Amino acid sequence: MGKMVSLQVLSPEQESLIRETAPGYEIIQETGKEIDPHVIRQAEILLGWPKGYEEAALDPESPLRWVQTRSAGVDMLPLELLEDKNIMLTNASGVHAIPITEMIFGFLLSHTRYMHTAGKQQLQQVWKKTELNTLGELHGKTMLIAGVGEIGSETARIAKAFGLKVTGMRRSGRDVPHVHKMYTMGGLQEAVAEADIVVNLLPLTDETLHIFDEKVFAAFKPGMFFVNVGRGPTVKTSALIQALQNGQIRFAGLDVFEEEPLPAGHPLWTMDNVLITPHIAGDTERYDERVFDIFLENLKAYTAGRELPRNLVDYKIKY
Repeated sequence: MGKMVSLQVLSPEQESLIRETAPGYEIIQETGKEIDPHVIRQAEILLGWPKGYEEAALDPESPLRWVQTRSAGVDMLPLELLEDKNIMLTNASGVHAIPITEMIFGFLLSHTRYMHTAGKQQLQQVWKKTELNTLGELHGKTMLIAGVGEIGSETARIAKAFGLKVTGMRRSGRDVPHVHKMYTMGGLQEAVAEADIVVNLLPLTDETLHIFDEKVFAAFKPGMFFVNVGRGPTVKTSALIQALQNGQIRFAGLDVFEEEPLPAGHPLWTMDNVLITPHIAGDTERYDERVFDIFLENLKAYTAGRELPRNLVDYKIKY
């Protein structure tokens, strides 16, 4: 049998589950700072993508047949080369559903319940109350979720508990629970015009690059809330800044950016109506556990000769 190489630490229990599922496979853990390219070159299955060791993974003599990434986004991988070698690719979509949903509502509540401003005042030891009638409520507002996958479905579920009306947008236009109305990609301007809050969860593809541009932001209701926890380049930064400056966007919670890290001196840093986090929305202490659950489910199908059921990447979509 072949070799599977894990780039994340496996517990003894997880190793045991792999051996039960795929008896005969040699399991190698490469979890240090330095990775042995010879080991990568021998892998039939990779749990994690060996950034910096692509040449070894894609060696013409490599037996590599399947890569399970540890990230939901795959746009940074050499997709054309993987496709040319007929290597199956599965991502970690869904791992982030709970932490990113919590981050979305953290952003929103930080603004509507005055916490963003209060945090700044605390550092200055200033006791200053806002007028009660200026504090917002989420209840009764309409939230548009752009990119309704596993994360968006969880966000919609929690949004309903807050009393929000939820609309969504996805390529297929298929309905999902807790979403009142679903738009396709071509309906973005119509969808944002009907929303009070827009949450961007879109992946980065040729179709979504700069999809949030001047035209889309101009369609926003004045005073909208905007949260970006998707991919930075799906938003045209200059258009976002303009919308923040002219009041089209009242508040933005931003975890991802076109350029990361966000450079010192960038206008977004000093905007009072912006809350910035350093691309941490998906971080969680249970990350590795959830990646492994996806991997194990796919491994059961792989060893049985079936199509991988979880998060199989379609190379026809230009990520």
